Amino acid sequence: MMPMAAFSPRGESRTPWDRVLVTGGAGFLGSHLCTRLLDAGAEVDCLDNLSTGRAEKVAHLAGRPGFRFLERDISEPGCADALTGPYDLVLHLAGPASPAARPERPVQALDAGSLGTRTALAVADRDGARFLLASSPPPSPGARGDVLDEADPVGPHRACAEAVRFAEALVAAHAGAHGSNAGIVRLFAGYGPGMRADDGATPAALIEQALAGRPVTVAGDGSGTHPLCYVDDMVDGVLLVAAGRSVRPVDIGGDEQPTVAEIARLVIELTGSDSPLEFVEDPGDGRGPTRPVTGFAREIFGWLPSVTWQDGLERTVAAFRGRREPFPAPDGGTPDGGTTDGRAGEEWWA
Repeated sequence: MMPMAAFSPRGESRTPWDRVLVTGGAGFLGSHLCTRLLDAGAEVDCLDNLSTGRAEKVAHLAGRPGFRFLERDISEPGCADALTGPYDLVLHLAGPASPAARPERPVQALDAGSLGTRTALAVADRDGARFLLASSPPPSPGARGDVLDEADPVGPHRACAEAVRFAEALVAAHAGAHGSNAGIVRLFAGYGPGMRADDGATPAALIEQALAGRPVTVAGDGSGTHPLCYVDDMVDGVLLVAAGRSVRPVDIGGDEQPTVAEIARLVIELTGSDSPLEFVEDPGDGRGPTRPVTGFAREIFGWLPSVTWQDGLERTVAAFRGRREPFPAPDGGTPDGGTTDGRAGEEWWA
């Protein structure tokens, strides 16, 4: 169960894998993983159907030796035939995303969790590769997606929750029945450069509002907390779990839990925005995000976040500012060709 002792996810250590498949590799976390793996000496096949990911996120990797981008859907029949490998590691990130990202696609979310996971597992089994499912945290008891909503029994939250449950159950059953080297990592509230801001996630949505000069809105009284985890630390955690043989789900998420009001105030300060802070009615159920339990990741895999939420937020704001001007131009647009809704181009936010 212990990770490979010679491997460190950062620094000069070479990856223990020669060739890696990253499904969902053109997404936020996937693109960071592809970059880190290439930098550590692995060859990487990045597979993405671009339904929520964007090719622009991995455009900087095009032409690098050992990198290949495949625009395919892991859920479609015959996809495994295009994944020639052989692979030493399969990172399956092409699971159901936040329902807010694609609210009209509950069927695709279910396909990703079932057919997509089965195909990725089959590829890993074929090559004798380590398989790691990137999963989502379970919803808080009684939250949307945790119980059947009689008014909307097949809505996006329900579909995503069921897809996550099935994917995890499939991986665990597969490992038990076939002795596969398969594991699960649950990812909590990752953020950083390249994250999307169109699904209401914190802190990207707050940064978008501040850079657009709009009111920075905080739900309720702002006392709700978020266990933020900077993307570099999240990548470290994923690779450390991948280098082990754990089947048990491993939580990767931030231990610091700033309040939404604290995050919003620092966003306004870092952006230099004149945006006011506004408290609005909380549209949620009041339960807030599920908290990670990171003791297993620390004790077994030696994972320890190294970026504070303040430092991570400063880096994230700097990256967002690098792609747009902070305030609208006089004609109602922005100097970089975006609009006053705060988006500098769809590919940046996905």
